[in-house]
Amino acid sequence: MRRVRYEVTGGPEVLFVEEASVPDPGPGELLVRNEAVGVTLPAVRKVREAAEPGPLGGEVAGVVAAVGEGVTGFSTGDRVTGLCFSHAYAELALVHEAMASRVPDRASAVDAVALVRSGLVARGAYEAGRPRPGDSVMVTAAASAVGTLALQYARAGGASRVVAAVGSAEKAEFVRALGADEVVLYEDESWGEPVDVVLDGVGGELLGPAVRALAPGGRLVAFSSGGGAIDAYELLVRGASVIGFQMAAIARGEPELYARWRDELWDLHRDGTLRPRVCAEIPLAEAARAHELVESRRNMGKVVLVP
Repeated sequence: MRRVRYEVTGGPEVLFVEEASVPDPGPGELLVRNEAVGVTLPAVRKVREAAEPGPLGGEVAGVVAAVGEGVTGFSTGDRVTGLCFSHAYAELALVHEAMASRVPDRASAVDAVALVRSGLVARGAYEAGRPRPGDSVMVTAAASAVGTLALQYARAGGASRVVAAVGSAEKAEFVRALGADEVVLYEDESWGEPVDVVLDGVGGELLGPAVRALAPGGRLVAFSSGGGAIDAYELLVRGASVIGFQMAAIARGEPELYARWRDELWDLHRDGTLRPRVCAEIPLAEAARAHELVESRRNMGKVVLVP
């Protein structure tokens, strides 16, 4: 089978395609014949910043080709999506049964990788902000795969005002169509009227203006892998708080809640409340092009590799 790997850290150009043996599913694992693989900013950052090269994990969707010992919830031929923690950028990938879910007949594999992981992160980050009826909500990285769904969650959740923060003016109409009442650019001197909740998917140097965008008593939810530092005095003068959110903690510690949210995603997709946006479907062999698109922040919606 073909898979994408890298042997030295660097930019998208270090990715290459190789022939590899088909892995055998171990206890509790599914071997999935991939039809779609999601490209995420954490994966892109890993290639450039990791201490040493390692397998590229990520979200996959396809058909179960084989099951390992002890698997009871899935059979060969089932359509599934899930997280692969080893080599996701491949024609076949291993997914643990606990991290897999069925894909409804009405949905495509591309729909699945655009919706499930990104939707779970968006839902979890939104819930972590403890939104109250009538609160105003800002979403940074609003044109990203997670950001587009977070905007829709805020709109559906009854936010009085939904603000999208993006890096370029060409993304403004895109995020307005997803429910944003206002759009601010990262470079703007002011981010407008303060908001009650900021869902931050960027981190780094944007944490400062994101905190300053909070109203008194506001909450910033940090769910990005971008890191960064926050001035405690800015929190003090606003009586604001910062909450860290990681979806993996829910998956490991609250599996029933994780499963319920996952099922609800498909219900919201079916009734049109959540509409995942796909920016590009790119052949697996051109993974470098997909990484370049995400790293340059030119994508509007999900970037998907198609084996």
